[in-house]
Amino acid sequence: MEFTTVRTGVADTYSYQTTRNHSSDDCSLESPLMTIVSPILYSILFILSLSLNGLASWVFLRIPSKSNFIIYLKNIVVADIIMTLTFPFKILSDSNVASVGTRVFVCRVSSVLFYLTMYISIVFIGLISIDRCRKTMWPSAVTSQRRLLHRKLLSCFIWASLVALCLPNIILTSRTDTSGRFNCTGLKTQMGLVWHEVVILICQVIFWGNLIVVIICYVLISKELYKSYNRTRSQHAVSQGQQKKSSIQANIFLVLAVFIVCFVPYHFARVPYTNSQTRGQMFSCQEKLLLFLWKESTLWFSSLNAVLDPLIYFFLCKSFRKSLFNTLSISPGCCRDVRTDTGNIQRETSEKQNDLL
Repeated sequence: MEFTTVRTGVADTYSYQTTRNHSSDDCSLESPLMTIVSPILYSILFILSLSLNGLASWVFLRIPSKSNFIIYLKNIVVADIIMTLTFPFKILSDSNVASVGTRVFVCRVSSVLFYLTMYISIVFIGLISIDRCRKTMWPSAVTSQRRLLHRKLLSCFIWASLVALCLPNIILTSRTDTSGRFNCTGLKTQMGLVWHEVVILICQVIFWGNLIVVIICYVLISKELYKSYNRTRSQHAVSQGQQKKSSIQANIFLVLAVFIVCFVPYHFARVPYTNSQTRGQMFSCQEKLLLFLWKESTLWFSSLNAVLDPLIYFFLCKSFRKSLFNTLSISPGCCRDVRTDTGNIQRETSEKQNDLL
């Protein structure tokens, strides 16, 4: 897993590895899209993400880990901050101003951390969906200290497992590229290429498995809230209730929408692009270029997740909003619509939604 940036002795280009023994072909094209547009877009992401996640981390330091939801959100904040810190190296590499040493660091370390944190976020979003579904279906369930300890241990296990999965990508990217073109794939050993493909397939399973979980959970949440709304709706509040129901549905599907927009396009592009790296003889030069641009474009949307996650914290986490208002000395009354955006149709519906928030 890496950002593949290439440099020649005459001009900065993009090149692709054609065989497993690292032989190269003449496929190299300059790409203004990647050398100009990409650094600008990632620079914008870096500024926004650093600001928003810096604020989010400051707020979460003030919130005790008293629920599964908070524990999962704190793990996502850590993952987003680490991902954000990889953006400057991506910017330098894509703009072709990075030294060879920096480019090697991007291939061996920075890009691995980027993908590691991406899948950390994906897994914890899946766990958040399960937790929100459980709270909706069984709102009276009590979160004990023992259960919280188990969730903390689960979080450590997830981090350790994904680090172990990605670590060989650092260790096995140890060759010296003497081809005259700088290529991340060219730095991988023979075993590194094999492991690269294995990791991509495992990550695909992680993503699509979590996507199925997220969809199922939010369908169940939506149905339960809708049933609760129908049970408690009174005739004189029909018009008001219809307006509230729209807000309910919008918030329910916020996580699902972010998940799909940020991660689905990239995972459609990932497998064919990887094949163009490791089985280059099967692809023409033009196909390799198109796959590379497709992968890089969708990768930016995956990076966008680091900016959108703080919005999820704000809209879906009541403790986060309360702590944020206190930190900024803002009266919650000015954001009353946001605080009650999941409705006060009747007591039963409100209680279920408060469990979600």
